Amino acid sequence: MTHLLSTSCTVNLSPAIKTHFRPQNKSTSSCFSSFSSHTSPIFKSFRRKLQGTNTIFATAAPINQEFEHVPKSLSSTNSNGPISKPKKVMVIGGDGFCGWATALHLSNKNYEVAIVDSLVRRLFDQQLGVDSLTPISSIQNRIRRWKSLTSKTMKLYVGDICDFEFLSEAFKSFEPDAVVHFGEQRSAPYSMIDRSRAVFTQQNNVIGTLNVLFAIKEFAEECHLVKLGTMGEYGTPNIDIEEGYLTITHNGRSDTLPYPKQASSFYHLSKVHDSHNIAFTCKAWGLRATDLNQGVVYGVRTDETEIHEELCNRFDYDGVFGTALNRFCVQAAVGHPLTVYGKGGQTRGYLDIRDTVQCVELAIANPSKPGEFRVFNQFTEQFSVNDLARLVTKVGEKLGLEVQTISVPNPRVEAEEHYYNAKHTKLIELGLEPHLLSDSLLDSLLNFAIQFKDRADLSQIMPNISWRKVGVKHGTAAVQL
Repeated sequence: MTHLLSTSCTVNLSPAIKTHFRPQNKSTSSCFSSFSSHTSPIFKSFRRKLQGTNTIFATAAPINQEFEHVPKSLSSTNSNGPISKPKKVMVIGGDGFCGWATALHLSNKNYEVAIVDSLVRRLFDQQLGVDSLTPISSIQNRIRRWKSLTSKTMKLYVGDICDFEFLSEAFKSFEPDAVVHFGEQRSAPYSMIDRSRAVFTQQNNVIGTLNVLFAIKEFAEECHLVKLGTMGEYGTPNIDIEEGYLTITHNGRSDTLPYPKQASSFYHLSKVHDSHNIAFTCKAWGLRATDLNQGVVYGVRTDETEIHEELCNRFDYDGVFGTALNRFCVQAAVGHPLTVYGKGGQTRGYLDIRDTVQCVELAIANPSKPGEFRVFNQFTEQFSVNDLARLVTKVGEKLGLEVQTISVPNPRVEAEEHYYNAKHTKLIELGLEPHLLSDSLLDSLLNFAIQFKDRADLSQIMPNISWRKVGVKHGTAAVQL
């Protein structure tokens, strides 16, 4: 196992950032991330430093400089019409792929938005030696740029939600009407690398969500929790997958029960634990929550992210945080064969990033009732890995690319051919207008990969997969399409 990086950084905020400190000692404000390849949890040292120094709360302030104007096509009203009093939405994990696009979308729709993030996702890239195909600006520069273009301010709370004191202060300061929770370690392969990362994934995800639930109970009882779940909670059963619940008859009696969970990684198991904890607190405390069991997300651009390069979103294509479709697009762009794991019949639900932000907004605009735990299956289409390879090959050839496909040994323990039919009607009924994976969209995605192909790291396109076989030794492996 490659030794992990040790890094440190001092926080130097520009005059355009208004800061608030919660002093815990007299040391200079700084943030440290100390990684170890020994037996201690991966980010134990990081958390100690984060919690032991001043936690930083940063809010974007006006910048005395003129920048280009936002396109007129961007809307400034909520989907239900103009809103007199902006609803306050806290986006936990707002610096990540789904979180950043969602924060911008909600801000553009005139919601008052606060981002809560520990920024640890950026450290994962350093740790593993991977990077987004697209260059990513700092969260502070992203927020400043959005302010300069739209005059809309997003608050920023930098800290770890596993630190309940930090989270409490963020809740009391912002007083959210809704919380969108993306703030979890979201990679199944990452959770399967070794014991430390498995432990980190479960501690970070489960405890962080528990803290959010307690914060809502103590400081914002009417707040609606919109939690990002995953279709991976269901596994690949040989029956249709319903939206969260299944009515069964047993020994002459019937009941509607949570759909059986068959998680296939420590990451997916953490999501199952989250779902159980949220369902329990809705029942016991009367909280209101919507669990969005999301499929695999593709695409990069939304109306908001494409207006300026500093607002650009991530494009992960490596074997840890990337997806098969992203990887195939980059492989086609650089002339590398498309690498299909095993038989390629692995089938999942997919959706465009523009539909992710739509779904979140629909859930916020149509909150669940007190005590209600709703589950929506958040995807628009189903594809197998072979389907994706064929689509990329077809569009790539139209662009003049010579695209080949090869089968490589599957490092994961998973069904490579299986039945898969998942229901996804509830968000459509609320008004979701899907962007389906058409040839024109794939053309755009491939051209995007071609545009940035000089930044592509060939070792990420087909990384050394030997370390991922750690999961196989323990009877399972990561499933991340």
